Amino acid sequence: MGTDSQPVSTPWTAIDHVQLAMPRGGEPAARAFYDAKLGIPEVAKPPLLAVRGGCWFESGEVRIHLGVDDEFRPARRAHPALRVTGLVAFVDRAGLDVTWAGEVLGVVRCHVADPFGNRIELIDDPRDTSANAETA
Repeated sequence: MGTDSQPVSTPWTAIDHVQLAMPRGGEPAARAFYDAKLGIPEVAKPPLLAVRGGCWFESGEVRIHLGVDDEFRPARRAHPALRVTGLVAFVDRAGLDVTWAGEVLGVVRCHVADPFGNRIELIDDPRDTSANAETA
């Protein structure tokens, strides 16, 4: 809000990607989790960035980039939240070890840690009319 309670026009349209940190040499574990378990395919990093290590995973508007941090510490509080079609069924199919969260009424959501301990929130997409009707 502006100073006179008038809405402020901003140029922001979307988040392009979220970058998480990982330890050096963690690419195989990242691929096993983000690509194989979550089903977010790996995409090639630009050559000038590829030499730094890390990897990128993208599917439609979901873009998770992992960068190497030599002083890596997992993000246990800060996290991306990803909307998922049929969350309960997805978690079962993927065999994810999740912690279900019920603090927000009417929202089916859970948290999972990536192989490095980074927190990822998964939220059942309420816009999906075919979503699994189960609740956690």
